[in-house]
Order: sequence, then C-alpha cells, then structure tokens
Amino acid sequence: MAGRADRVGAAWRRSAPGRIWRQGTDMELMHRSMGFAALGVVTLMPLLIVVAAAVPYQRAGFAQWIVDGMGLSAGPAATVRRLFSTPGKVLSTTSALSLAALAVFGLSFAASVATGYERVWDLPAIPWHAVWRRAVWLAVLTGYLFVEAQSGTVLDGGALPSALRIAFTLTCGVLFFWWGQRFLLGNRVPWRPALTGAVCTMAGLVGLRVFSVLVLSPLTLTSAVTYGPVGTVLMVQSWLIGVGFVIFGGALVGRQLHHRGPPEGPREAPPVPRQGRADGPAPRCSGHRPAARDC
Repeated sequence: MAGRADRVGAAWRRSAPGRIWRQGTDMELMHRSMGFAALGVVTLMPLLIVVAAAVPYQRAGFAQWIVDGMGLSAGPAATVRRLFSTPGKVLSTTSALSLAALAVFGLSFAASVATGYERVWDLPAIPWHAVWRRAVWLAVLTGYLFVEAQSGTVLDGGALPSALRIAFTLTCGVLFFWWGQRFLLGNRVPWRPALTGAVCTMAGLVGLRVFSVLVLSPLTLTSAVTYGPVGTVLMVQSWLIGVGFVIFGGALVGRQLHHRGPPEGPREAPPVPRQGRADGPAPRCSGHRPAARDC
C-alpha cells in the first residue's frame, strides 16, 4: 500500500499540475497577487486618470477599464464610474510632487511584476543599469490599458465592431504579455514558453471576466449599497488580485508546459574536495630510498 502511494506521489510530482502547484507554493503566488493589486490601485488609477484627462476628445480612463475588464452591468458600472470619475481640472491641479510620487509608485509596481517573473523562471535580478526596462514597460502598459479602454467607445454598436474589438483585445493582450515578460527579464526567457504563457494569461483573463460577470458584478452593486464607496473599492481590489494571480500564474503555466526532464527540487551542494593527497594511484617506490615528496 505504501509503495503504491509513493508511486502516485512521484507521478504527481512529475506531472505538469504537480510542478505548477509546487512552484506556485514556493513563490507565494497569492501573496504576490495581493501585492500586485495594492500597487496597481495606487499606480494604474492615477496614471490612467491623468492620461485620460490629457486627451481632449475622450475621458474614458481607469473607470472604463475596470468596467470593461469586470464586465459590469449598468448598475455596478455606474457606481464604479462615480467612484473613479475624472475631474475636469486634474491636469491643472497636478503638481510636480504628485508626478514624482506617481513615478516612484509606478516603478515599484513594475519592479514587483519583474520580481514575480524572475521567481517564475528562477532567474537572478537584472543589474541596476537595466532598470530603464521597467520604466519603458510601465509606459507601454499605460498606453495598452488606455487603448483598451478607448476601444469600447470606438468599436461599439453592432456584431461586427464587437467581433473586431474581441479579436483586437485578444491579439494585443497576447503580444503585450509575450513582449513584456521577455523585455522585463532582459530577453533571458525563450520566446516559445513566453508565448505559451501569454496565451494562458489571456485565457485566464477571459475566465476571470466570466467569473466577474456571474459573481463580482452583482456583489459590486450589493457592496456599494451596503458599505458605500468602500464596498466598491473592495470589489475592485478583489478583481485586481485575480488579475495578478492570472498574470503570474499564466507565465508559470507557460514555463511548466515546456518543462523537460525530472521534477525540479532543491539543488544539492557540490561535494567538497578532500584535503591532503591528490586522487590517483599511490606512487610505486623502487628498492632504493625514495624521495620524501614521492613516498
């Protein structure tokens, strides 16, 4: 009985789900997702609000991205828009100190994502002179989210525009997560596992949207009525935790699906060579008196 249990355990450790579970536990996937959500609120919300305020023809920023991502109906969407509405004078009231604080939080958010990817791939941190990659990634992320939010107003009003928007969203999402993972890690990741991880990430985000439509959308309205704005923030924060879980989990699945070889485990330290006589056969001494260095 014990031998059968050992074989089952060994088969589970060798399987892809077993490797994903073990590495996800080792890298504290849920803890990193919660950090992603906390930094995402203080980074993405002001970034998208400022960018949306700078555009004269549209002002769909963070609120619209949340509404689209969560798939909220009319009632919950109205509560989110009231909470994250864009002030008309946001640019004139933004100071240099606010922009500096936003830059610090933004780079911290990019660093947390980069660290999560490094844990997924068991890579060391990038050197200090490559930190510019995080700033570039953050700028591209802001543009990507802003374009996604604006696509809802441009491609709307029929079956064909909706189909084009879905194809556009999925394609841009796969390209962004594929490029972003390799760019943040300094191109130290093979492109094929990174592409698989990007596809898994977008599939997970689609599943998260379905869950949000069925569960989080009604809860958002109920929490807003019961707890006020705090309830809406809690629902948005819960959804962002799911987004972080999917982003890191998708990269993890992409790596493990391309894993070859025995299951990964703790690496043993190399053996320490013995001090003293070097390895090899002892020197043979002739009949005469040998030298001290040979015998």
